[in-house]
Amino acid sequence: MKTYQQYIDGKFQGSHSKDMIEVLNPYTEKVIATVPNGDAEDAAKALAAAEKAQGLWAARTASDRASYLKKMAAAIRANRVELAKTLAEEQAKIIGLAQVEIDVTADYFDYYAGWATKYEGEVIQSDRPGENILLLQQPIGVVVGICPWNFPFFVMARKVAPSLLTGCTTVIKPSSETPCTTFDFAKLVHETGLPAGVLNFVSGRGSTMGNALVKSPVTSLVTLTGSVEAGQQIIKATAENITKTSLELGGKAPVIVCADADLDLTVKAVVGSRVIYSGQVCNCAERVYVDAKIADEFMDRMTKAMAAVTYGDPFNNPDMSCQINREQLAKIEAMVARAKQQGAQVLTGGERPSEPKTGAFYKPTLLGGCNQDMEIMRKEIFGPVLPVMRVSGLDEAIALANDCEYGLTSSIFTNNVTSMMRAVNELKFGETYVNREHFEALQGFHAGWRKSGIGGADGKHGLFEYLQSHVVYIQH
Repeated sequence: MKTYQQYIDGKFQGSHSKDMIEVLNPYTEKVIATVPNGDAEDAAKALAAAEKAQGLWAARTASDRASYLKKMAAAIRANRVELAKTLAEEQAKIIGLAQVEIDVTADYFDYYAGWATKYEGEVIQSDRPGENILLLQQPIGVVVGICPWNFPFFVMARKVAPSLLTGCTTVIKPSSETPCTTFDFAKLVHETGLPAGVLNFVSGRGSTMGNALVKSPVTSLVTLTGSVEAGQQIIKATAENITKTSLELGGKAPVIVCADADLDLTVKAVVGSRVIYSGQVCNCAERVYVDAKIADEFMDRMTKAMAAVTYGDPFNNPDMSCQINREQLAKIEAMVARAKQQGAQVLTGGERPSEPKTGAFYKPTLLGGCNQDMEIMRKEIFGPVLPVMRVSGLDEAIALANDCEYGLTSSIFTNNVTSMMRAVNELKFGETYVNREHFEALQGFHAGWRKSGIGGADGKHGLFEYLQSHVVYIQH
């Protein structure tokens, strides 16, 4: 069993609290590691280290800062198999997907290293003779990154890479559910020679460690990936200091299936988008609106495809494994039970399997007979359950898709250009996928509307989350 320490100011050290958190393998349900249950004093030490290091780090050239991102990418690749194994163990992610997450994370560090000589300010025309106006882009300062349990390694990179590249210093708090891969990465960071205090890793509960990090006046930006409820708490906690927040929160992604859709492509993409990491992904397909003209055929194909989804030991590379914990399983079960009470029909799944004996498994589930008033069509499930509703056509589908408090991702399957462009122009979501699965690109911008978040990540626009403008008027 592994035991980890806080990484603060370039040193591994025990927590002030002396308490430890046990980390379970969700599949075996056995303890695989312990991490510090850090407190407010740990948070203060990490923030002080980041604040002390920030000025000198920002004074370096962007290319120099980028060289450390390249070292991090190389270190990840050199340890890719071991990191993927740890990731699969701590969160019951199938080993193939865990390896993809590790490899894409290395690519992410290299991607942002490439921005070193590309982001720029502006020269603004003055209305006064003999004056030049410059708009500089400067680092926001000390960044606190709070990471989720579902993609802990990749989302960590989403917060670290652009932050360090732009001259910010960073304190990362991984989820207490899945901290191991991140702390293994801290060991690799230490070996790169990164200056002390530039990047710190601390663990602890959100109510103690997290609260202290986000409430501190030292913190210039809080970037969180988590639930709507967590985002609301962050906004309240940062209000006193008017600290900037960048929040990627929940989703309830609609899928519109038009009468002219390629059903082979559609079924494959929708099933893949629903069961990836056992449905525990913010941009997963969460609800389907299918044209009544093809609904019977679509439902028949979807039922067979969902029933064929394999599950089990993540190291055997099934299509999916178990939920992160028993609490998540109970939530899914309760939502399906309420949907059945409201009239939904279970076409496949709808229960725990008898095997495996360990792990919080729920069968891949398809629900028919759903309507817009049902909780299952309105609230995020975060599990391998897909409710489907028949609609009269595109007008109704778009209206129902937009009738939602979330606004992260959406998709449409059609071979009609007019239908495609109507969806692109009328869907009120940060992302829309056309004739493909829900999965974003490094160079895009992953951002939600409404309760799905504030700000965003990836690409040029994600980089600018970590910068603030400084306008300079030069009279000469």
